[in-house]
Amino acid sequence: MSMEDPFFVVKCEVQKAVNTAQGLYQRWSELLQDPSGTSKEEVDWTTNELRNSYSLTVNASIVESNPKKFNLDTVELTKRKGFITSTRQTVKEMKDHMSSPTALAMSDKKNRQALLGNSGSQGPIWQPGPDKYTRLDQELRTANSMFIDEQQTQQQLMAEQQDDQLELVSGTIGVLKNMSERIGMELDEQTVMLDDFSNEMEGTHSRLDNVMKKLAKVSNMTTGE
Repeated sequence: MSMEDPFFVVKCEVQKAVNTAQGLYQRWSELLQDPSGTSKEEVDWTTNELRNSYSLTVNASIVESNPKKFNLDTVELTKRKGFITSTRQTVKEMKDHMSSPTALAMSDKKNRQALLGNSGSQGPIWQPGPDKYTRLDQELRTANSMFIDEQQTQQQLMAEQQDDQLELVSGTIGVLKNMSERIGMELDEQTVMLDDFSNEMEGTHSRLDNVMKKLAKVSNMTTGE
């Protein structure tokens, strides 16, 4: 293969993006399993890491080189198509899990459990009178509702950012797919050219054979045989 082949450069960038997405996906799964143990600092750190993961940029012009420069055989082309298929499947599985109703329901359930656990650990509330107790109860309900809304907003933000990251990886995979299709078309065209050349050679050989037979016949007639 040619040293100018851009496939390996793009493949390296795609693999880095997939590794980053898998790391974020693993952390997201951990938060889903135990959201009550997650602090604000932990959420902020994860959010910053998600933003930093957007630094991946892939220049589509890297695959605009002339496919004729690459000496690709069928085995190599099959390997490249296999890499594209495998990567796309990995991304699809992560996206399907994050957007599944089961995962969303589990996230909401865990948040509510954590809220009830924190509320129960505060101990008895001072009750100077019915009116003040009612006001305290209303304030507690308001605080609980705000906490739930904040947790849901943070979870939604994280899911959207992860979706953006996975879409970026999918876009890069699309670039690789287009490149492999172009290379496959080039190989098909070369095969047609070789077939045409072979047919032309066979026709030329047949015509030469007829000429040789005619020359032999004339030679025999000249010698009187």
